[in-house]
Amino acid sequence: MKIPDLYTYLSEFLSPAINPLRLEKGANKDYYLGLDWTEAAALYPKLAEDGFGLIGLFGLEGFRGYEGLSLLYVFEKRNYSGTLVIIRRTDSPVASIAAIFPSACYFEREIRDGYGCEFENAFDRRRLWLHETYPANFHPLVKSFKNQLLSLPAGVEDEALYPFKKVSGEGVYEVGVGPVHAGIIEPGHFRFSAIGEPVLNLEIRLFYKHRGLEKLAMGRDIDFGLKIAESVSGDESAANTYAYSLGVEHICSVRPPRRAEQLRLILLEMERLYSHLSDLSGMLTDVAYPVGAAALAALREELMRWNKRLSGSRFLKGIITPGGLLRDIPAGIVNELADYLRVFEGRFNQQVEKALAKTSVVDRFETTGIINNRLLVPLNITGVAARASGADIDTRLNQPYGLYSELAFESPVLPEGDVMARFKVRVSEVQTSLGLILQTASRLSAGEYIVPLKTQNGYSLVLVESPRGQSLHWLWLRDGKIERYKVRTASYCNWQAIEHAVLGDIIPDFPLINKSLNLSYAGTDL
Repeated sequence: MKIPDLYTYLSEFLSPAINPLRLEKGANKDYYLGLDWTEAAALYPKLAEDGFGLIGLFGLEGFRGYEGLSLLYVFEKRNYSGTLVIIRRTDSPVASIAAIFPSACYFEREIRDGYGCEFENAFDRRRLWLHETYPANFHPLVKSFKNQLLSLPAGVEDEALYPFKKVSGEGVYEVGVGPVHAGIIEPGHFRFSAIGEPVLNLEIRLFYKHRGLEKLAMGRDIDFGLKIAESVSGDESAANTYAYSLGVEHICSVRPPRRAEQLRLILLEMERLYSHLSDLSGMLTDVAYPVGAAALAALREELMRWNKRLSGSRFLKGIITPGGLLRDIPAGIVNELADYLRVFEGRFNQQVEKALAKTSVVDRFETTGIINNRLLVPLNITGVAARASGADIDTRLNQPYGLYSELAFESPVLPEGDVMARFKVRVSEVQTSLGLILQTASRLSAGEYIVPLKTQNGYSLVLVESPRGQSLHWLWLRDGKIERYKVRTASYCNWQAIEHAVLGDIIPDFPLINKSLNLSYAGTDL
């Protein structure tokens, strides 16, 4: 299916109020439009009415001749290939657009923390990733700030100071979960307000894992940037290093050899496979079906061992690089993998069939944790969460990259929006990934697996479909160094879906709802 190009649509949509000739193309299918405050204020509501969603918003200094802070607003119109990036300078007051695009709330708070930029009429001015122990007027993304040891105030209790929303009324009580959890899990705080058993409100506080990766990337070379991409979220290493590499390749006008693109696709789908196996197993664990969970966990372990054979890393690290791959994967190993996956499919389907025959599993999955379809565009919910709530969106199909446009496949879509729908969508995606790997393995080309590249100046926006959904990478290279590297993973937006999904359910169902989305803490907090 041919996806219409966004540029043609924008040319008609913007005219006559804004001259389409002002659109400038980036290194990929990212189209840039500089607007003053009056033009932007008039355009935002029209974009929302026409179905555009805000999928990214971030700041940077020294962009396109303006030494101050520029804000880049990234919009996507689903089922159109390309993105619209509106550039706003901050030499005049900047108004919040969260009332028009609710996904902007997190983005604006993040920019306020990083750069000190205030948004007029913002309805949420709380810190996001700078917790209370950070000093006032601490904005580390500003270029003039140098990384250094901080003198932090002693005895500050984060949760005592952070102003959670209060729900009052007779019989209403609060339950706090985390940030430290019982298992080997990253920190996150969940503040429930309930009356009796049903949840009335949930507020999530994350960003206990902040590592300063965006600051660390500034001024570094391409090889160092690859290590940062690999560290965004451990179980999305292939997706993130691929997106970073694609950004470098777009800027440098390089395309990897076909063999490298085929092997990359196999690695990306292997990552999707083991991720979904982990989620499916975890969901069965949370409804007390350990036999089925263990069987799926065993299959996942087998996939992880195949990852090691393919790449040298169970988490597929250290193999994808700008220009192709750091090492070749012999055809014999790829053929062995294909033989294994043909057997794997039958074993997997058998375990799923057994699990869904258990009434105790079905009873817990159905009608639990419903995500309303109306939330998908306003909150920019993507991936399994969106497809299980009726949205036919998959970056591999809607914004095709690599060799995905050459392969025949469809993304499963279900309308119910509950845990069961997310379970079934994952099952179908496992089967889809198996088909993609087998198709690619049967056509594996001979030849080189990497090409040299010469660093050039430029910037590129890349969208990829990670196992959790759409991830956004924006890379700016200047004089062989990284000027700015921004990553927004699917988890960053999808976390907000849980606050809605739990409403009306009981607190004991929260672990199941949470696992059905399986979002990354570290991947949210760079």
